[in-house]
Amino acid sequence: MFLTRFRLNTARHGSRRLLSSPQAMHAAVMSSFPGVLPTTAPAADAPRTLWRLDERARAEVILYLVSPDRPDLTHLVEQAGWPAVATPDDPGWQTRPYQPFLDRLTAGQHWAFRLTANPVHTIRRKEGEPRKLTAHLTHRHQMGWLLDEERQKRAGFRIAEKPAGRRTLPGGTTHKGHPHHGDRYELSLNDTRSLSFSKSRPGGGNRSRVTLVTATFEGRLEITDPDLLRRTLTHGIGRARAYGCGLLTLAPAPKPARQEAR
Repeated sequence: MFLTRFRLNTARHGSRRLLSSPQAMHAAVMSSFPGVLPTTAPAADAPRTLWRLDERARAEVILYLVSPDRPDLTHLVEQAGWPAVATPDDPGWQTRPYQPFLDRLTAGQHWAFRLTANPVHTIRRKEGEPRKLTAHLTHRHQMGWLLDEERQKRAGFRIAEKPAGRRTLPGGTTHKGHPHHGDRYELSLNDTRSLSFSKSRPGGGNRSRVTLVTATFEGRLEITDPDLLRRTLTHGIGRARAYGCGLLTLAPAPKPARQEAR
């Protein structure tokens, strides 16, 4: 497994085209692996190529990749990077082995995390109708999607709770008694987007329209099952993984500030 980081040059037309369409970005990402044909589908239980765009500022957009094979991003550098300053030692992207990091994960560790996901659920509008996949649209329901206990258990982690002294509201609840997810847990929802883009049909013909909602979460988690978490990190979480969703990344968790002695 490999973890790759590539900064897009947002002043270039190629970058703007990729950023406007998850379908185009997906195609560019998959073109980074010469041994993978466009029609090749990953085995059901095999690690897959995951990607995510982090927009830290208007001119700083980072593409992250987690992949079973080492990628070659030469075409992305030429289209959306800084090809004139690329060198053999610094080709314009950074790739490092991911497995040593995965092997160091153990139960009880705390990590900061970032995740862009596609929070959805199924509903039935009328009795007898088939259930329909529908996006969560409100802040509370999107937070609740990630805080679902069964989802966290399957993923191998637990979202950390804030100490009682750091909660704005008593018990982390609203005045109506409903869960106030953003106050009780070390979790924030930083960005929600509704995306709509064209997708090519197999064999050509008319293009279909894809619409999805994404939510970007940041917070702190505790590892409950290292093997399940390793699978989550290499297989993704949730739906729309081909379109930049599902990649969970970890970073060292900041140490909590010490409370002053009273």
